[in-house]
Amino acid sequence: MAYNLIEAAVAVGSGVVAGSVALVGFGLDSLVEVSSGLVILWQFRRALPETRERQALRLIAVSFFALAIYVTVSSARTLLGASEPGTSVVGIAVAAVSLVVMPFLSFAQRRTGRALGSGSVVADSKQTLLCTYLSGVLLAGLLLNTFLGWGWADPAAGLVIAGVAVKEGLEAWRGETCDCAPALDPEASSECDCEPGCTDLCCTPENTQSNLTSRPTVGRA
Repeated sequence: MAYNLIEAAVAVGSGVVAGSVALVGFGLDSLVEVSSGLVILWQFRRALPETRERQALRLIAVSFFALAIYVTVSSARTLLGASEPGTSVVGIAVAAVSLVVMPFLSFAQRRTGRALGSGSVVADSKQTLLCTYLSGVLLAGLLLNTFLGWGWADPAAGLVIAGVAVKEGLEAWRGETCDCAPALDPEASSECDCEPGCTDLCCTPENTQSNLTSRPTVGRA
């Protein structure tokens, strides 16, 4: 979380100075990373963390939706001519560093989440992986604006960031990040990426039973 806080401060600060919607959005995404980390800590401080799984996932989803709304509105205003994005060497550096660091952090988080059988931890790892993709989009937008003068590339990158954030938010809200219930077809892989015969602790009988008992009935709100 310390890395994300530093990244957020630098990205938002340099984004405000340069008038870059994509850079500010990227910094806010880092704050979402911090909020999701706090949600995970809150979840595991409870006596029965699995009973708080759905609440944790939905708090992460809300963070994604808030990010998407802000970036969409800001990107639209920029594309309509309300502002002109400037260049940011600092922003390019932040995006490049994040593009290298985030995949390793995501892998470590996902491995931990699957070992714990926790959907919210897996959701957090996907959120970190999302940051990797966003780093690439941000870097492309900043480079195009800096070297080719394509001012539209910055808000366009922001809209991509918003779209991916909505997708990940919906998945977290529906609890699709680590569903341990067995597939209808026993030969098919389960929704938590387990192949037949998988020994991943995310799909142990105990976790599967817990997931089945907590899953809402089809057709019920």
